[in-house]
Amino acid sequence: MRRAPRPARPAPGRPTRVRWTIRLRLTLLYGALFLVTGVLLLTVVYLLVAGRPPWSGVEPPNPPAASVTPSGLGAATGVPAPTVDLEQQLQQQRSDYLEKLLTSSGIALALLTFLSVWLGWVVAGRALRPLRTMADTAKAISANDLHRRLSAPGPSDEIKDLADTFDALLDHLEGAFEAQRRFVANASHELRTPLTFERSLLEITLADPDASAAELRETCVRVLGSNARQEKLIEALLTLARSQRGLDRRVPADLAALAAEYLEQPRAGDGPPGVRIDSELAPAAVLGDPPLLERLIINLVDNAVRHNVPDGRVRVWTGLRGNRPALCVRNTGPEILPSQIELIFQPFQRLRTTRLGGHEGQGIGLSIVAAIAAAHDARLHAEPLPDGGLEIRVEFPPVAP
Repeated sequence: MRRAPRPARPAPGRPTRVRWTIRLRLTLLYGALFLVTGVLLLTVVYLLVAGRPPWSGVEPPNPPAASVTPSGLGAATGVPAPTVDLEQQLQQQRSDYLEKLLTSSGIALALLTFLSVWLGWVVAGRALRPLRTMADTAKAISANDLHRRLSAPGPSDEIKDLADTFDALLDHLEGAFEAQRRFVANASHELRTPLTFERSLLEITLADPDASAAELRETCVRVLGSNARQEKLIEALLTLARSQRGLDRRVPADLAALAAEYLEQPRAGDGPPGVRIDSELAPAAVLGDPPLLERLIINLVDNAVRHNVPDGRVRVWTGLRGNRPALCVRNTGPEILPSQIELIFQPFQRLRTTRLGGHEGQGIGLSIVAAIAAAHDARLHAEPLPDGGLEIRVEFPPVAP
């Protein structure tokens, strides 16, 4: 059983520094506020008891100067009787009383200050206990157990909002890690298969000592073709990684101009025979990365052509949908179930029903479309058509005038 690591101890001979935690700072704040308010209260009470408050503007009446002579004492003895100064005695008693009041109040203030500091330490600890629990749970979470959540109990306050925000972040991280694992596994499989095929071709050809130059040439041509497909796959992977990283800059671009430029280029027979492309291109100004936008259009159109039926049709539309510039590509083709819509945007997820005549492609085109749309903050919507085929619509954020 693996033991938990012990906390590091401070080096001997080196003084331990006080850690200014939130709990300590809150405690000192509570104590300082209580001390300041206590001193102000004591000052006000002292001024009120001592006499005229300095802000009242009222002068108290002066006590009459009186002296008392004990009756019959001077006449009987012939010695002048002592005079008792009542004002002096009152002042002395008043001074003693204020001194006792100040001393008693100071002692009480000191005791209450220590009590308030202790209570502040306890209250701060109880208030910050959920944060300590969250910190301990967050430290224990690793890439292998991202399914754990804080799930902070209690009322809907700032601490619970922080815990819910952290849980949402963990949801995104778990999804990103899972997608990364799945993507790496699929990419490894997709790259390993052609490498195995190429090595088998070379080994079989080299194992034949009587192989002719024509057979060797044919083997080289097949290996070069496989290598070209791998190059396209690697380029697509790099495009996907670039689009998932986000945009470094945004410049004005027109979806209609980008689509028209691509549709005017001569096309190789990459799909079923007789597929016709119709277009209705109205201006649709967006802010984004023109090369990525061009790749989005290329992938959508090529996917619509490749996964089609003989003599099928592809319709490309650009314009404004509401106040949002949009691109829409629809095609005829095999019937797609609504439950399969989410799969087509996953890397290397090819639908069996769309493999026609070996034109299955690389299985990564629509995942690049989804990543580019997300990088441009665009809405991506796919809808299967009743008679077969698919409509994919990308709506971009409106451009401020």
